[in-house]
Amino acid sequence: MTDRDSQIQKIIEQTPGIQFREIMRSSGLKNGVLSHYLGKLEKNGVIKVIRGPRQSRFYPPQITEEESIVIKALRKQTPRDLLLSLIIEDGLEFSQLVKEVKKSPSTVSLYLSQLVEDGLVETKFVSLKKRYHIKARDLIDKLIEDYRPGLLEKPTSGFEDIFNSF
Repeated sequence: MTDRDSQIQKIIEQTPGIQFREIMRSSGLKNGVLSHYLGKLEKNGVIKVIRGPRQSRFYPPQITEEESIVIKALRKQTPRDLLLSLIIEDGLEFSQLVKEVKKSPSTVSLYLSQLVEDGLVETKFVSLKKRYHIKARDLIDKLIEDYRPGLLEKPTSGFEDIFNSF
C-alpha cells in the first residue's frame, strides 16, 4: 500500500460518509489522481463506496448499510438538527420541529420525509396530533460515540458539546 493509499484510507476512516470533493480538499490530490486511488482501494476492499443520485459517499469497509444511512443524515446540517431535536425531546410535532431547526416548513418537511423513509424517525398519532419519534436511537448514539470527533468534526457546530452534556 502506498503513502497515498494510506492517506486516503485514513481520511475515510476518520470521516465516514465523506464525499469525493471533501476527500480532494483534505488530501490535496487532483480529481483524476484521486479517482484512480479510490477505484483501486474500492477494488481491493479497503473502502466501501455507496453511490446515490448525484453523489457517492466513502466508508470504511466495516460500516453496515444501516450505519451508512445514519452517518449520511448526521453529515448534513438540517437532518442532524432534526435528529438532535428529537433526541433531546422525543415526540415533537411538525411545527415544533420547524421552530427547533429554524428552517422553512418545506425544508423541514423534505428532510423529515427522508428521515422517515430511511427508518431513522417514525410518526405516531397522539391525541389526533402527528408526532415524530427517533427510531434508531441506539444506533445514532453508538455512531456518535464511535466516530467522534471525526464524524462531527467540521460539518457540525456545537453538536458534540450538546451530546457531551448528556
